[in-house]
Amino acid sequence: MEQLKHECGVAMIRLLKPLDYYQNKYGTWMYGLNKLYLMMEKQHNRGQEGSGMACVKLDTLPGNEYMFREKAEGANAITEIFASVHKGFRDFSPAQMDDADFAKRKIPFAGELYMGHLRYSTTGKSGLKYVHPFLRRNNWKAKNLCLCGNFNMTNIDEIFDKITAQGQCPRVFSDSYIMLEWLGHRLDREVERNFVDAQKLGLHGVDITDYIDNNVKLGNVLKTAMPDFDGGYVVCGLTGSGEMFSMRDPWGIRPAFYYRDEEVVAVASERPVLQTTFDLGCGDIKELNPGEAIIVNKNGECRIKRILEQRGDNACSFERIYFSRGSDRDIYKERRKLGEQLMNPILKAVDNDVEHTVFSFIPNTAEVAYYGMLGSFKNYINESKIKAIENLEHTPTHDELVRIMSQYVRSEKVAWKDIKLRTFITEGKSRNDLASHVYDITYEVLRAGVDNLVVIDDSIVRGTTLRESIIKILDRLHPKKIVIVSSSPQIRYPDYYGIDMSRLEEFIAFRACIELLKERGMHSVIDETYRNCRKEIAKPKSEMRCCVKDIYKPFTVDELNAKMVEMLRPAGVATPIELVFQSIEGLHKAIPDHKGDWYFTGDFPTPGGMKLVNQAFINFVENVYQYEQKF
Repeated sequence: MEQLKHECGVAMIRLLKPLDYYQNKYGTWMYGLNKLYLMMEKQHNRGQEGSGMACVKLDTLPGNEYMFREKAEGANAITEIFASVHKGFRDFSPAQMDDADFAKRKIPFAGELYMGHLRYSTTGKSGLKYVHPFLRRNNWKAKNLCLCGNFNMTNIDEIFDKITAQGQCPRVFSDSYIMLEWLGHRLDREVERNFVDAQKLGLHGVDITDYIDNNVKLGNVLKTAMPDFDGGYVVCGLTGSGEMFSMRDPWGIRPAFYYRDEEVVAVASERPVLQTTFDLGCGDIKELNPGEAIIVNKNGECRIKRILEQRGDNACSFERIYFSRGSDRDIYKERRKLGEQLMNPILKAVDNDVEHTVFSFIPNTAEVAYYGMLGSFKNYINESKIKAIENLEHTPTHDELVRIMSQYVRSEKVAWKDIKLRTFITEGKSRNDLASHVYDITYEVLRAGVDNLVVIDDSIVRGTTLRESIIKILDRLHPKKIVIVSSSPQIRYPDYYGIDMSRLEEFIAFRACIELLKERGMHSVIDETYRNCRKEIAKPKSEMRCCVKDIYKPFTVDELNAKMVEMLRPAGVATPIELVFQSIEGLHKAIPDHKGDWYFTGDFPTPGGMKLVNQAFINFVENVYQYEQKF
């Protein structure tokens, strides 16, 4: 499938013991720093446009830095930021580096709180200033805020208007910066509340500062800052006074996992990251519930606090299909199940001729679903063998048993991910030619003109890679028929909660639907849907429905599949091609606990998502459809 720019990754560690504890037990005070590096590398799949990290030292004296940050762009950003940190250690002698007390006082990034982030842009904005973490500075420790997250907000314009109405003037219009300013504003108010309380207690000077540092309640900050945000998010923060938090959206869209013991509290976007980093079992890791935050105060006291009431049960199913690492115990089982459930439609596509069919997959995320698909066909063949033997009316001869038992499922690694398209090639024809060579094949693994070829992928989004590369290279084997299987249903709708696919015209399923409407003279469906979308966005968001669903109603899945094949078929390829998609029912059967399926159904979990999908159709009609009709 096409590489999607999607979910960012977060990693946080709070050391609960003094640095010399880790020096004595693990041989280095860099225990937390090393664990952060491992957690970030284990989530490299979640962000290859940039990375950043931050560190907070506790109990520093005035005149000494206590918050540190490194950021870098590019696929090698993790290596770059940690190399930069270690480069700074060259200024100190081996004896100083082995002295945890000295490190605590003098060495940068020798602290108790660590934050890491991996970025995929969901807005199209690039540059180092957009790389997390973001830092808000102040001479009061408790007012310093470092923020990162895996989020995309659908109503950032409304939040922008709200905070500017209060007199703030954000420097940048983006959800990250605006969230930083809004949370920072609420943190300021919390600090000022404690300042007043300290004065009432008769405290003065440094005693007031100490009181504030020990009594800031981040739960208050989050409760007053987060109710108005609409979107999918895991927001993570550190304060200069030593507070740490991570909060999950109340719809449960974006994932967050945590682990705590007497030595550390750790947070990550994926469960296997914590398992591998700290050598844990699945049961040791907890998932943060929707609307909850894990908060660790300056003194290391950890608590789970409900910030917002749960508003939905919409954990992202695409996390399970594609985004998260397949090494997670449950994700592995779910992806296998997705593949297993496709046996019957595949049998129909190959006319039940398993004997003359070779099964394979598109590297690499579809591999687990492929094992599930293969397993179901192995069971099917075994059942066929049993029935064949049971139906014999005599004791089988050796040759008869050999004939029956020699039936097997033919599987091969047909496609190989070969090279990446170099982005400095910008000229259209050259770029397309290079794109066609992103994949290669294993030659002569099937009988030309005799064998069907079934290949499974995790999803079909835009169809570009299929048209420009995959179908062409599969056709070089000259199969009798090519069956391309998607372990997920047809992707019909955009996403607004963290994935870089926001325009309807990007999706091959949507384009196929529009083409069918035009071919059959059903322009009125497009016009009526457009008018309905205009009416919907004039309503309060909470009353909106997804009008875009209406354009799909005239057609069956098979009709859309046939049109997609027509649109995806490269010039010169005459081999019969068929698409097989997972059903919505099959999706929920395989992944019952992750009900967020708006990509496939149009059932957006938040009012902001519903508004944006209607606006997306308006944008399509006004900017694409009407222009095409003129010419």
